[in-house]
Amino acid sequence: MGGGGQLTEPEEPISGRAAGVYTWEEVQSHCNRNDQWLVINRKVYNITQWVKRHPGGIRVISHYAGEDATEAFTAFHPDLKFVQKFLKPLQIGELAATEPSHDRNKNAGWLQHDFGHLSVFKKSSWNHLLHKFVIGHLKGASANWWNHRHFQHHAKPNIFSKDPDVNMLHVFVVGATQPVEYGIKKIKYMPYHHQHKYFFLVGPPLLIPVYFNIQIIHTMISRRKWVDLAWSLSYYLRYLCCSIPMFGLFGSVVFISFIRILESHGFVWVTQMNHLPMDIDHEKNQDWLSMQLQATCNIKQSLFNDWFSGHLNFQIEHHLFPTMPRHNYHLVAPLVRALCEKHGIPYQVKTLQQGFADVFR
Repeated sequence: MGGGGQLTEPEEPISGRAAGVYTWEEVQSHCNRNDQWLVINRKVYNITQWVKRHPGGIRVISHYAGEDATEAFTAFHPDLKFVQKFLKPLQIGELAATEPSHDRNKNAGWLQHDFGHLSVFKKSSWNHLLHKFVIGHLKGASANWWNHRHFQHHAKPNIFSKDPDVNMLHVFVVGATQPVEYGIKKIKYMPYHHQHKYFFLVGPPLLIPVYFNIQIIHTMISRRKWVDLAWSLSYYLRYLCCSIPMFGLFGSVVFISFIRILESHGFVWVTQMNHLPMDIDHEKNQDWLSMQLQATCNIKQSLFNDWFSGHLNFQIEHHLFPTMPRHNYHLVAPLVRALCEKHGIPYQVKTLQQGFADVFR
């Protein structure tokens, strides 16, 4: 799962165990770092050794250890017929007929985002190549860093310890449960009762120029992503060659820092208005639809909102169908809304102003 990287032909089966019949209790017991099973279409797979070769990264697939990953598997892979070949060697059995299908609770920024979600070209290789070019050469970032963060976010949105986007590094507390937990444990890294005040000084201005840039550099060097590093360096070399003759070295650094701060402001408000005000909690083992709908909301459609948000005002549809081209979101939105109403699942739509205000609250 995750859609990133390149797949090669499957090897021989890793698990030597004969196919068996399992209960959810047995599957759920295999959810630690050195022992991982998951279920796809009622078939049980031992992915313990294979996670290291998963093109989408270790974490995104490990987040589903001991769970039903059917919906996530379908949503993340545009070519299901091809990836099905990689499942067969990993299969160790299937769910017992008496077991339910789901465990426990049955009941340029935007352009690189499109390439990263494999939603532009039919061939994944073209999407990966253009993603590296746009996010690296045109933005100075890393495709592998983006994939590592973003695929986890889509797999388990707004879930502590699984979604990097809600890891606030003790600078902020979010959701309904985290403030209570911090209070009980007397965690006082910051004056959290004043976070609504220092949010404007620390959050929007510094996310991209400080936090993201440190993460990007660390990822490229520690994971030896030298191709990403080359793309990123090409951006800064091109920028400095063009800007130093006009502004000098110091002026060029000041100018790009100013641009990054502006970019960071826009990024925070546009991306967090769909998530931060929603339910943020620990793992609840929900089904795919319920999990995504509790963590996302939409912003009303208009020509301005579509342009301003890069069509991420349809955040619900984007999370349900991560590989779908964004110009199709408005076509499936009425169908998704009707499905949610039929099954009593809240489908939230806000105005742009309300979305911004809810982030501040």
